[in-house]
Amino acid sequence: MAINTKYELKLGAATREAFGKALVELGRTNPNIVALDADLSKSTMTVGFQKEFPERFFECGIAEANMAAIAAGLASAGKIPFASSFSAFMLNKGFEQLRVTAAFPRVNVKVVGTHSGISIGEDGPSQMSVEDLSLACSLAGFTVLSPADEVSMVALVKQAAAMFGPVFIRAGRIKCPLIYAADQTFTIGKAIELVSGTDVTLIATGLLVAESIKAAEALEAEGISAAVLDIHTIKPLDREAIAKAAQKTRALVVSEEHLVDSGLGVRVAQIVSETTPAAMEFVGVVDTYAESGAPDELLDKYGLRAVNVVAAAKRALARKKAGS
Repeated sequence: MAINTKYELKLGAATREAFGKALVELGRTNPNIVALDADLSKSTMTVGFQKEFPERFFECGIAEANMAAIAAGLASAGKIPFASSFSAFMLNKGFEQLRVTAAFPRVNVKVVGTHSGISIGEDGPSQMSVEDLSLACSLAGFTVLSPADEVSMVALVKQAAAMFGPVFIRAGRIKCPLIYAADQTFTIGKAIELVSGTDVTLIATGLLVAESIKAAEALEAEGISAAVLDIHTIKPLDREAIAKAAQKTRALVVSEEHLVDSGLGVRVAQIVSETTPAAMEFVGVVDTYAESGAPDELLDKYGLRAVNVVAAAKRALARKKAGS
């Protein structure tokens, strides 16, 4: 098993904090690493890099579009820029510049969007990004990463720095369960099976990975065997792992802290329809923007909990049985 213990998940750091830690570590070993921020360094956690490497830190002000173009210019000059802001600002404000100056020429830009999803909480819908994964995936040539905990974030940030090409990395505000042991290995583009199962496969990314592990435990108590797949790379998707899961269990639930109309779920469904059709259900934000509120209350209200994954799994199983 790749998780800490069978089902006990201890609370770890926020993935934004892990990003900040990894960025400083990269800065110490690679002088070409530079960081850019949009007046949010204390929130995106690039402040550590700013303090240790002030000559390699670029404060761009509240101007994400301009920051995207500056990052592309630095990449064209041989630097490895990490440009960071809240996902809602980085992708929505900066999309045109990311498309024209980073995606089209395929320069070596690393874009990090923090405070993703609705778990940002009280800051409200104007700062909640529920469409960032779909926007990032629509940028041709971009690799899109969505780590589930601090261990995977540190590892994937370092791998993103080592690869050539534009990358978007999704990070969250709140502390999240620690899923992986410190020695876990990760490969961009390869999903990780956290729990094995034969009846239904729970496919998830980000915060919903931990909720899917909890859901698997609840289903097991009812005699239902559920596998759990962590999709830390949204693009390119692990086509082989998804097709194998569909063939093995013939029932899938895709869970994400994102609009269900345009995120991981639709990308998984595309692969399933092309390979091994299976009963599918989706857990995510359904065609709405969330209210302002405490993170836990929002996750409860908008159905992003283990109980919702369990209910979706049972629906998928019922459809599988009806179609068999």
